Amino acid sequence: MADLPSRATELAEWGAPAVSTEVRNYVSGRWRNASGEEALTVTNPASGEPLGRLMLSTRDDVHAAVLAAREAYPMWRATPAPERARVLFRLRQLVAEHKEELARQLTSEHGKVIAETRGEVQRGIENIEHACGIPTLMMGDTVEDIAPGIDSATWRQPLGVFGIITPYNFPVMIPLWFWPYAVATGNTVVLKPSEQDPLTHQRIVELAEEAGLPPGVLNVVHGAQECVEAICDHPDVVGVSFVGSSRVAEIVYRRATASGKRVQALGGAKNYMIVLPDADMDLALDACSGSIFGSTGQRCLAGSVIVGVGDAHPQIRDRMLDSAASIRLGDGLDEKTDMGPVISAAHRDRVNSYIDQGEADGAKLSLDGRGAVVPGLEGGFWVGPTVFEDVAPDLSIGTEEIFGPVAGINKARDLDEAVAMMHASRYGNACSIFTTSGRAAREFRYRAGISMIGVNIGVAAPMAFFPFGGSKASFYGDLKAQGKDAVSFFTDQRVVISRW
Repeated sequence: MADLPSRATELAEWGAPAVSTEVRNYVSGRWRNASGEEALTVTNPASGEPLGRLMLSTRDDVHAAVLAAREAYPMWRATPAPERARVLFRLRQLVAEHKEELARQLTSEHGKVIAETRGEVQRGIENIEHACGIPTLMMGDTVEDIAPGIDSATWRQPLGVFGIITPYNFPVMIPLWFWPYAVATGNTVVLKPSEQDPLTHQRIVELAEEAGLPPGVLNVVHGAQECVEAICDHPDVVGVSFVGSSRVAEIVYRRATASGKRVQALGGAKNYMIVLPDADMDLALDACSGSIFGSTGQRCLAGSVIVGVGDAHPQIRDRMLDSAASIRLGDGLDEKTDMGPVISAAHRDRVNSYIDQGEADGAKLSLDGRGAVVPGLEGGFWVGPTVFEDVAPDLSIGTEEIFGPVAGINKARDLDEAVAMMHASRYGNACSIFTTSGRAAREFRYRAGISMIGVNIGVAAPMAFFPFGGSKASFYGDLKAQGKDAVSFFTDQRVVISRW
C-alpha cells in the first residue's frame, strides 16, 4: 500500500499514534495476519483518505482465537479476583493517560467530533473502573442453619470463552461494555470489533497487553458475517454479547441460543422525545438537538421523533428548525465543528435513500441535508441535518431506524396521544420527556414501557454501574450490558448446601 496521506502526519503531530497500514488479529498474545483473501480499507470519513488495511478473517481464524482463549481459561480462572482487578486498574490508568491520543485517533477513523470521542473514551474508562470492583461484585450470599447443622451459600464462577461482536458507532466504548467484565470475572474472550473502524480499539488492546493481561485472555479477530456465524456456532464459546441492528441481533440471538449459548443482543431504536407545554424550551431544544444530531445520528440512543404536545409543538418545531439549520459540518478534529460525516459512502447513500423515500411518501421535508458539501473535504461522507414534519406512523422514516441526522417532528393533543405514538413503534430502546411537572414525569416513567427513560435528558445513557439495554425489538435476551447485569451474564451461581 502506498504511503498514507497527510492525515497520518497530522495525527502524529497531535500526539496520536502513527496509523498502521496493516490491521491484524490478536491471538494468544501475538499479532497475526488473517487467513482470508478479501481486503478492506479503513478510511477517514471526513476526507475519504485511507488510514489502514485489513484482511477479513475466516472460520479458521475464529477457531484459532477460540482455541487460544480456551487454553488460557484454566490459568486465568484460577487467578485470584484481586489480581485480575489489578490488571484492570493498570489498564484504566493507561487508557486515561492516552485519552486524548485515543480520542483523536477515534475522530479520524469514525468522524464524530472530538468532544464526542473524548466523551466516548471516558465512558469506556468508567466501565473499566466499575469492572475493577470485581472482588466485591462477585460476592455471593450465605445462610447458616437452613436446617439443623446445614448451611447454604452461593458462589459466582466464570464459564469459559465468550464471544463479543461490536459495531462501528462506538468502537471504543461498546467493547468496553463487555470484555473488561468478562475477563474480570475470570473468563476469556474472542472479540470481533467492527471492520470499519478498528484502529483505536487495537490501540487499547496494546494497552491491555502493557497492563499485564496474559496471552490468550483477550483475543481479537477482524472480519464480517463469516466471523459472526463462526462465533455463534463454535462449541467452545459459552456465550455471546452483540450490538448491532435489530435484524442481525435477532439472527445472532436465535443462532447462538440454538447452540446452547447464553446471549445478550442489543439492537436498533426509534427513540421518541416528548415535549410538554410546561417544559423549559431552551433545555428541551439543546437536549433534543444534541440527541438527534450528536454523532451524526449514529447511535442507538439518538432521538428520532420529537412529539410536541399542544402549544409545545410550534415552539419546539421552530426552534429545532433554526438550530438544525445553524449546525456547522466539518472535520471532527476542528473544535468549531458541530457535526461530522457518517461512517462511509454506503451509509451516506442509505441515509439519503430514506430521505428520498420520506419525500416520495408525502412527508413534509422542512430541512434537506442531501448533497451537503464541506469545502476542502469534498471526498467526505456528508449528510446535513434533515427535518421532516407530520410524519405518518406507517411511513418508513417514521418506523425504521435511519441511523443518521434525520429528525421527525410530530404533534399530539395530550400526553396520552404522545405515549400512544411511542408505543406504536416496534422498538423500545430509549425515550425522553421534557416537563417541569413531577406528576407528568412520574406518569411517563410509569407508563413508558421502555428500558432507558430520560426526564429532561436527551440521551438517556446509563452510567457504567447501571444496566444498558432496550426492550421490544431493541433487545434480545435477558441480562443486559454493564452494571450488575454484566457480572451476572458472565458468571453462573453455584449453590452449595453443606453439612459438617
